[in-house]
Amino acid sequence: MAADHSNSSTEQSKLSALKMRLPLIGLTGGIGSGKTAVSNLLAQFGAGIIDTDLIAHQITAPNGKAIPRIQEYFGAEFIDAKGALDRTKMRSLVFQNPEAKKALEDITHPLIRQETIKQAYRLADADFPYLVFVVPLLIESGGWNEQIDHLVVVDCPEDLQIQRVMQRSNLSRDEAEAILKTQTSRQTRLAAANTIIENQGKLTELNGPVELLHQKILGIQKARLSSS
Repeated sequence: MAADHSNSSTEQSKLSALKMRLPLIGLTGGIGSGKTAVSNLLAQFGAGIIDTDLIAHQITAPNGKAIPRIQEYFGAEFIDAKGALDRTKMRSLVFQNPEAKKALEDITHPLIRQETIKQAYRLADADFPYLVFVVPLLIESGGWNEQIDHLVVVDCPEDLQIQRVMQRSNLSRDEAEAILKTQTSRQTRLAAANTIIENQGKLTELNGPVELLHQKILGIQKARLSSS
């Protein structure tokens, strides 16, 4: 099952065209770091949000666009009683089997890219001041650096990530650590960041840093307009 590289190139071109219209912001961070909390605050400040993890859940929900191909490739046992992807069973498989992981990505990634582009243009046409792409594996997936104007990394210590994932997803410590190992290192993310949002305390402590980030992003557009 080969990835559709031509479609990927076309979609990157569409994002590049969109970048001429308004600032495009990448938002990433390790699992449990608090990406959703930060994106929710940015939405309150007026940003347009495209959450690729939410899109991934939508296409693997009952009647989701990815379900027929997942069932065809992996078998009906990976579809739950409601018609959605059995995420627990699939997670166990892809952790043990790199070929299965690639097959799942070949099915889901093109659909996620298509929906990401569709949402981005819809939000741009609705006159949002800037767009935020929430991408858990932004650095790992590659190709995003050329598409965005600013990279935001939400950060916290790895032990806190593990605690949050265990509580949120009812996983064992070993399971949470295994997920962490599939992601790029904390040091790599921090080195790539234009802005780092620390999220080690209460959610209310994010308000100030996120508002400063919002103002910084608005400044990107002002600088662009003044130089044009």
